[in-house]
Amino acid sequence: MEVIQKVKGILEPLGFEAHPFKIGWYNEVVDDIFHFPYDDDVVAFLVVSTPAMFDKAFKPYICDLDFTEGMDVIDDCISSCMTRVQEAFPEEDVEIIKSSDILHSRRPRVLVQSAAHVSGAAYFYRRGDVEEDPWEEKQKIAGVCIHPKYGGWMGLRGVIIFRSFHFPSLQSKASVDCLKTRDRKIDLLNKFNFHWRDKSYRDVIGVKERYSDEQNEFFDTPSRERGKLIELIKKNWKH
Repeated sequence: MEVIQKVKGILEPLGFEAHPFKIGWYNEVVDDIFHFPYDDDVVAFLVVSTPAMFDKAFKPYICDLDFTEGMDVIDDCISSCMTRVQEAFPEEDVEIIKSSDILHSRRPRVLVQSAAHVSGAAYFYRRGDVEEDPWEEKQKIAGVCIHPKYGGWMGLRGVIIFRSFHFPSLQSKASVDCLKTRDRKIDLLNKFNFHWRDKSYRDVIGVKERYSDEQNEFFDTPSRERGKLIELIKKNWKH
């Protein structure tokens, strides 16, 4: 399909993946309050940043940016890249929703982990995937997505909805259960919920690529303290 190939052609050179899914698939797995008010056959894309995004999209973006304290440069870069898709389809009704977008009620506008699962981009592991789980009944256990190539070394950045584009024949792609066994799923959820700072959950499978030391340092630094890192990247970056 021409639209799908064009979207991928815009985002993949920037270090992103674009995974198409139908709105109906998403609405089937989320609570009513998260439903999108569009026909089931309307097509959307989940946008995933891979480790390559830092060099391919982020560094060029900040090198042309006048940084001021308080800017969320990662979020701004993601917006800029997703907007390229919107601008490439001037005749289409395209809506961009970032994973950081929230409503006045503080509710997220999109559940990107659910979108990842239904699009086949990454498997969304939840407490319900574990039979006879070991946690206390009232204990809150958050779920996490694992990508078949990058494990946890990726970001679910948002969705792009083509509100006027219907694709009834789009075939679903099952997300890959890389862990399979109960013990490995328990291990993942324990690592993500209780030891997320050490990043060990990201390596629960053998991965194709990880974040570089430079990228890890940047993400680990609070936004308000990233100014010096940005200036260093701009100094060292070769166009």
